[in-house]
Amino acid sequence: MSTTTLHYIFDPLCGWCYGAAPLVDAAQAVPGLAITLHGGGMMVGSHRRKIDAQWRGHVIEHDARIAAMTGQPFGEAYINGLLLDTTAIMDSAPPTCAILAAEKLAGRGLEMLHLIQVAHYQQGKRVADMSVLEGLAQEAGFSADEFMQEMALIEATTLADHIAQSRALLAKVQGPGFPTFVLEDAQGQLHDLPVGQYLGDAQAWQALLREYVSAQ
Repeated sequence: MSTTTLHYIFDPLCGWCYGAAPLVDAAQAVPGLAITLHGGGMMVGSHRRKIDAQWRGHVIEHDARIAAMTGQPFGEAYINGLLLDTTAIMDSAPPTCAILAAEKLAGRGLEMLHLIQVAHYQQGKRVADMSVLEGLAQEAGFSADEFMQEMALIEATTLADHIAQSRALLAKVQGPGFPTFVLEDAQGQLHDLPVGQYLGDAQAWQALLREYVSAQ
């Protein structure tokens, strides 16, 4: 059986990507399916922002929809903690570096994405802070020094190119934004998958992926 690749264009601070986490878990259980991560840099550079009342109102509205559609939990520490912290900076770059570092060091980028999403949306932690990311790396069993060195190297040398390539892929497939899932078959053909139809139905999503893989 030829390996089929599921390209996942995401952002660690995207609520809908958090809503799609059960679909990612389901995809990991499909034999013959590889998953490649593409961080799109939703909130980097000039798009970073501090939390304020306007942002809180915008996010709370979307989070309620995400919770209703997907069943994903949003913790008290996030809703009435982090989202009230007007000193917190929403910056996708550091957590994206952490995910890429976990992937490069041990092929565990998806695991780090999960830890970051839980830390942010359930525990209300500042996942753009290096101390938080270092703690998550240690929780995952990485050497803190090695992990932080790898993160710094990625930020300095490859992060900008990674984000640019992720956005180019998003544009190529005319994806709707984050999350976008693109299936690459054994012939190299790309198929943009309608993830919105499957949010909250991981079983049907997994069946779709199995059908694609079995057809290869």
